[in-house]
Amino acid sequence: MRVTSVEPGSPAAAAGIRIGETLIAIGRHAAHDMLDYRFYTYDAAFTVTLRAPDGTERTLKIRKEEGEEFGLTFESYLGDRMKRCANNCVFCFVDQLPKGLRESLYIKDDDMRLSFLEGNYISMTNLTDDDLERMIRMRISPVNVSVQTTDPELRVKMLRNPRAGELWVQMEKLAAAHIRMNCQIVVCPGLNDGDALRKSLEDLLTLYPAVASISVVPVGITRFRDGLYPLTPVGAKEAAEILDMVQPFGERCVEKYGERVVYCADELFLRCGRPIPEAAYYDSYPQLENGVGLMAKFEDELRGIVRHTRPVEADRPFAIATGCAAAEFMRKMLDLAGKKCHNIKGIVYAIRNDFFGHTIDVAGLVTGTDLIAQLKDKPLGERLLIPATMLRQGENVFLDDVTPEQVAQALGIPVEPILPNARGLWDALRR
Repeated sequence: MRVTSVEPGSPAAAAGIRIGETLIAIGRHAAHDMLDYRFYTYDAAFTVTLRAPDGTERTLKIRKEEGEEFGLTFESYLGDRMKRCANNCVFCFVDQLPKGLRESLYIKDDDMRLSFLEGNYISMTNLTDDDLERMIRMRISPVNVSVQTTDPELRVKMLRNPRAGELWVQMEKLAAAHIRMNCQIVVCPGLNDGDALRKSLEDLLTLYPAVASISVVPVGITRFRDGLYPLTPVGAKEAAEILDMVQPFGERCVEKYGERVVYCADELFLRCGRPIPEAAYYDSYPQLENGVGLMAKFEDELRGIVRHTRPVEADRPFAIATGCAAAEFMRKMLDLAGKKCHNIKGIVYAIRNDFFGHTIDVAGLVTGTDLIAQLKDKPLGERLLIPATMLRQGENVFLDDVTPEQVAQALGIPVEPILPNARGLWDALRR
């Protein structure tokens, strides 16, 4: 793991580690990747072995506070190559992207280290027995698992990987070692809904509390599916049927365990016109990284801000652009904010997703092209607020490679990406 920076004032800096050196080992353990680095540098005392660019090696004794960050950054985030997905899932979103986008959008990761470090969901089809043993030895918990179904034959069919049927054995092994798992089921009508969904939920709940939470989310389908497996989108009827089946599982868990465990995605409620549950429904928001409970948390936090904040003035007119799914909700949030943020002059625009297709209605997949096309010549006030989730993570660019600056130039007003939460909205209103 080649060192590219050393945090000033850190234990690594105090030990004299230099940029350009390669971390070879921590104690008696080879340093292969970020998991080794995080795990073995947690202690208060250890040694590190480093190799200089000229090939000479040295070993340093380290003293620091237990749990204190060591202070090194490496050439790649993981320290080595990311594990790619070995599946060919019938519902894969990457396969539904149009040609011509930047190369990074077509990368399919399926790396258990990113599950632990970044909250990514993994299928576990590319894990070896050694990988599982390492997860257990290092207490890699929680792990986010894309389950889809517990039926081995159906899972092989959906993931189109013969190893997909081994999932249950892997999960039982992790559960026996008390590794916590957050599970996801992407519902594809006609495949893993109905009785298959019911059976999957029943199976997964037998592993509670190791299976700490389960989210049920609708499949995302773009208009670029020529030559792909024929899938049916989750419409109002299907969403209602899924909710009616899944909700009783959650209620039984509340009675039995004191927490819901099984949670339905926000989109399911929106698509069949049912109200989003209140914050208490989501317990401690265990599936928030999967977008489950975002709206309830947003409203709950905004109500708290309104309740405990002095009135302010918002005299600059503005517009908010979001996906069709969240537009009515954002109008409601502006009304709520107006109780303490006086003189609000804001318009919420629901951006139809012409780029990916009208079955895609979430804000995070709105493109710069659609913003320009649909907001041109519309009354926008002095600035346009967009949720930062519209931009590629870590990059100042929409999924279609259009930048906020290009949108701002086309519309003639500043574009302000804001955090997609109550504080982000409130701070933007006060500016």
